Amino acid sequence: MNILVNIAHPAHFHNIKNLYYRLRDNHNLTVVCQSIPIVRNLLNTYLIPYIEIGEKGKNIREKIIKQFSFNRKVKNIIKEREIDIAIGSSLSVFALRGTKTKSILLDEDDQAVQPFTAKFVSPYVDHILSPDALSYENLKNAIYYPGNHELAYLHPNNFTPDPSILTKYGLDKENKYFILRFNAFKAHHDIHEYGLSKEQKHILIDTLSKYGKVFITTETELEPEFAEFRMPIAPDEIHTFLYYAQMLISDSQTMTIEAAVLGVPSFRCNTFANRLAVLEELELKYGLTFGYHPSHFDWMLYRIKEFLELSNLKEEWQKKRERILQDKIDVTEFLVWFVENYPESVKEVKAKDFDFGRFK
Repeated sequence: MNILVNIAHPAHFHNIKNLYYRLRDNHNLTVVCQSIPIVRNLLNTYLIPYIEIGEKGKNIREKIIKQFSFNRKVKNIIKEREIDIAIGSSLSVFALRGTKTKSILLDEDDQAVQPFTAKFVSPYVDHILSPDALSYENLKNAIYYPGNHELAYLHPNNFTPDPSILTKYGLDKENKYFILRFNAFKAHHDIHEYGLSKEQKHILIDTLSKYGKVFITTETELEPEFAEFRMPIAPDEIHTFLYYAQMLISDSQTMTIEAAVLGVPSFRCNTFANRLAVLEELELKYGLTFGYHPSHFDWMLYRIKEFLELSNLKEEWQKKRERILQDKIDVTEFLVWFVENYPESVKEVKAKDFDFGRFK
């Protein structure tokens, strides 16, 4: 098959990288991406060839205008390479109109918090693959599986932490350190949403510094006053670095989920708190993460201080991680099967007696 993979965000890269390696020997793969430095860095590091289709817009108006350009470029690629299937977490679905290409959207966000996707993407793709935490939406073209995006690359079948990365930066597994992750809030679904204030960031740094080193990673430019805390690692080292951290405090969704499935205690503070099904499941069912609205920052800080005094925090979270791994699947294994057997896989996975256990 001729398969097109679309990447619009670093998290999208991680979601499909193992799928790419598993499919490339038997299929013709074309990877397209927007001109995002960290995405290019990752693709180059993992030796995955790609085609850039242009830079993202800086605001919503620019994003919409540039989307027309993306659609035109993707449509040309689809026609030139006779693409059978287009897959990704961000698809130029209107580029597929007038072609025989089938579309598979990988989506783990609630429709209610992504109005543009809900209106202009979801109804027009052939199939949506989503975590079963979203099954309440009951979309007609959706297939719900027991897992989430992050288990496509952080499931133990696909990820082993590398302690030599800690040594590289003068650390070891006994060192206590904390990661702060700050979101840019520039995506189309981030309109009117926000996370931690500068004052709250200062409070977190002051609190955590009493217990270990503090490292900051951010989607946007880091304020000069926080420069000394900049996380020095390369993008492809982030998940090992996160695995060995004592705790993650963030206003980002993806990295919070990554911490949870790695068994790292995490706290998220933004206006999406209590509104995202995948994170609600990780919090309420598995107790792996905690979400707070920025107006409840003091509540979050109180809980963080409680956990900082626990001596066996990491061990307890690894036990919780084992529970979720028993319930969920190796998502890459499922994706490979679904794509390679498409479209027959659609009918099979929708059967009442279908067993996802084969993908553990």
